Amino acid sequence: MRLARIEAEDGPVTGRYEDGVVHPTDDTDDSTYEVGVDGDLLPPCEPTALYCVGRNYAETLEQMEYERPEEPDFFIKPPASLLAHEEPIPYPKFTDEFTYAGELAAVIDEVCHDVAEDEVSEVVRGYTIMNDVDALDQQGRTARKAFDGSGPLGPWIETELDATDTEIGMHTDVAGERRQEATTDLMLFDVAEIVSYLSKRFTFQPGDVVAFGSPANPGLVEPGDTVEITYEGVGTLRNTIVPSN
Repeated sequence: MRLARIEAEDGPVTGRYEDGVVHPTDDTDDSTYEVGVDGDLLPPCEPTALYCVGRNYAETLEQMEYERPEEPDFFIKPPASLLAHEEPIPYPKFTDEFTYAGELAAVIDEVCHDVAEDEVSEVVRGYTIMNDVDALDQQGRTARKAFDGSGPLGPWIETELDATDTEIGMHTDVAGERRQEATTDLMLFDVAEIVSYLSKRFTFQPGDVVAFGSPANPGLVEPGDTVEITYEGVGTLRNTIVPSN
């Protein structure tokens, strides 16, 4: 099932997404909401934090000349970084080197801490897609990756996918050009390892996001470029870069 959130006239509505329509999960509400007519999609969850793993593909290590980490290498984006599917990504005025990264992301379903690897699938609501937007010429990972609009997320949560035991193909197209193509079995640390590792350090809250890193991402983006990130079994996250106001 695909779970989505839509900004309806009376406020956000969460429900099952099917063929462009959101059906509320509230059994007492028989309304339906057509995306683009009754409202636009919101980010599919409301995280207290987005926990993002970097350097998790050997191809990326080679591209960026990083050393291979001995354990998951992570950073945190705040909720202010969130953008929804189809929401424009402002090109920050403080950078001249703006790029993208197509990442699979898990959405946590319950308060949990110190989760064993074989229990990870039990605490994950489902999977979505994140664009780990990056201002490459800024100093330090927080300055590069944790600003407003740096975390496009969506378009929905796919609840029937279990990425802990499934190889998932992905690709990213920028302005119609294929820029990334890989499978999740190329990760240095897999989904269960990462969620378990982070849960030993943080108490996850419902809606928190864990993103698993990106293959090498050749090239920068410019205003007018549309970035489309596809993960098989999940969907496609699409956003267009626009000039900052």
